[in-house]
Amino acid sequence: MSRATGPLLGSASILLTFALAPAGEVYWKHLQLDSKYRSEGVATADVNRDGEIDVLVGDVWYEAPNWQMHEIRTAGNYDFARGYSECFGNFAHDVDGDGWKDQITIGFPGKPCHWYRNPQGRSGHWQQFEIYHSACNESPNFNDVNDDGKPDLILGADAQLGFLTFSAGKDVTSKWPFHRVTPAGDPAQNGSDKFYHGLGVGDLNRDGRRDIIIPHGWYEAPSDPGDDSGPWQFHSFRLSKHPEETALKTAHLFVYDLDLDGDQDIIASSAHDFGIWWFENLGAENHTRFQYHLIDESFSQTHALQMADINGDGHQDLITGKRFFAHNGNDPGGKDPVVMVWIEVERTKNSPPTFTLHEIPAGRNTGPGTQFEVRDMNNDHRIDIILSNKKGVHLLLQDETIP
Repeated sequence: MSRATGPLLGSASILLTFALAPAGEVYWKHLQLDSKYRSEGVATADVNRDGEIDVLVGDVWYEAPNWQMHEIRTAGNYDFARGYSECFGNFAHDVDGDGWKDQITIGFPGKPCHWYRNPQGRSGHWQQFEIYHSACNESPNFNDVNDDGKPDLILGADAQLGFLTFSAGKDVTSKWPFHRVTPAGDPAQNGSDKFYHGLGVGDLNRDGRRDIIIPHGWYEAPSDPGDDSGPWQFHSFRLSKHPEETALKTAHLFVYDLDLDGDQDIIASSAHDFGIWWFENLGAENHTRFQYHLIDESFSQTHALQMADINGDGHQDLITGKRFFAHNGNDPGGKDPVVMVWIEVERTKNSPPTFTLHEIPAGRNTGPGTQFEVRDMNNDHRIDIILSNKKGVHLLLQDETIP
């Protein structure tokens, strides 16, 4: 069942849809902020410091609670059937330390990445600064890998995988320094190609430091991750269905002890084919042997993946969906209907995990892009989903009050 209402207050045309889930499911409400193709990435932050969480999508931001649209830069006119936007990844952080959240934008893979200074309530476009001249890998990560308390941009550049750091209060208008994790080499093997698929950050060997994982292996964080004396030690493996096959084209990678046997397993989704998978850590020295397991293959193009506790039971769940027209409809299943799901994970010590897939009925006209966010948007202590892709800009809000 669904019920739709017309535009709400503000300059944006808002479509509000209520969708009932089967008994025992989580209920969701779909809020469409924009039907226009704006971005493949999305960020959230209190942009104007009014206590409400706003949504940013590269060219524009939407002001909560009425979702009025404001330009950050000149808004592009993107054709979903023929091309791509200039925002494949989007993050929000106070880069310059002035107390106002700025926007960090990853453009088309291989192009420069930028940050945009929050104008502190003043009208007009936000001031743009180049972070680095190239941002490669289709799943850049925003995470603190050098343990300095500030998030870093993990990506590829100049045939190397590494991370970019900033220092609030210093000359943040200059390009950020690039810290290499790999030596220069084959970008298609070390994760630094502009169209490389698969990247994650997590403590794979449980030494308290954040390692970097790609489908071809993992880079072990040194005792001082901020030390630039040399590349991180690489441990080779292949995330593939069979050991003799090539590595799968994944999206975001997560490490998580799924079978509670004391070591970290890897969870991945498929960027341009069918599949969500987990790879069981077989306990080899240096964590180099992983066994493939299928979670689900009922839909394709799960180009973005998140983990969060959706149903409030204290356990991490998976959130993903079918990216709409990832390759303009040419991928396997590329023209199938869009779907959004959360996957309930149940773990038992020394036993395989079980996965229960829950479709989000309210998400049938949404889908993730190459990156999305999950957070409590309305302070009701439930995790919500924030999306932007070729079907527009959307919120999927948990709502237990739906009759």
